[in-house]
Amino acid sequence: MSNYRKIVQTIRSHATSDGDGVKIQRVAGFNNSRFSPFLMVDELKSDKRADYVGGFPPHPHRGIETLTYMMKGHFQHRDHMGNVGELRSGGAQWMAAGRGVIHSEMPIMEDGDLHGFQIWINQPARDKMKPAQYFDFQPEMITENQTEQAGLVRILAGSLNANDQVLNGPLNQTGVELTVADWRAESGHKLDLVTPAEFNAMLYVYQGRVNVAGGEAKQGDMVLLSKGDKVDLNSLEQSGVLIFIGEPIDEPVVHYGPFVMNSMQEIEQTIKDYNSGVFETY
Repeated sequence: MSNYRKIVQTIRSHATSDGDGVKIQRVAGFNNSRFSPFLMVDELKSDKRADYVGGFPPHPHRGIETLTYMMKGHFQHRDHMGNVGELRSGGAQWMAAGRGVIHSEMPIMEDGDLHGFQIWINQPARDKMKPAQYFDFQPEMITENQTEQAGLVRILAGSLNANDQVLNGPLNQTGVELTVADWRAESGHKLDLVTPAEFNAMLYVYQGRVNVAGGEAKQGDMVLLSKGDKVDLNSLEQSGVLIFIGEPIDEPVVHYGPFVMNSMQEIEQTIKDYNSGVFETY
């Protein structure tokens, strides 16, 4: 017998800034077990050049993966390992920081709309000191499926069982099994998902309103769902929703700025390593 997931918590995104003054809407869940394996979702959205032109100058990470998804806009990634990649409208990039990486994400665009997301994903303890990795995915590499019943579904990472069809995205190298997908729907569109019952699931509504098994989520809401093996989604108006499904990591989370480890002692060592230039030797 199917067990439909229901909304058990709603977290509203809040305005903040990061990098060189880039304006973002943020939802954080570092110590929320229902959020795991995800840690944070930043939405970058503006039609004003001043809100994003400063970009994200060189900065470090350790112990996390980042998945950056650009719906509108054009940024360039550079890191200390020599990777250079362009993130353009419709594309995505993934980076596993592991033991350490120093990177920048700077706008190539001079004007126009910016709309994208950066998703922080925790790394299990076994992966936190592995060498860093980087891949980018141009728009044509991302799996798309469009139907009259459901609208458009784009799969960035993992696989999604949607309306009795299994869709696979280009990213499968993450430390734990997870799915990230983008659903774009008109009023009346319906999406039925089958999920691993033991995984966490949550939805971020970036446009419009949707019904989730009788509960409602609106623009700016991150809704965390109960355990179950099905998700019943109905669009109440033109809507956009990011879908997150993942295997939870049952380990301590200690977060300090761009570093996420399992203990304060590891954080202190990370700070020492960065300040002494160890990151640049990897």
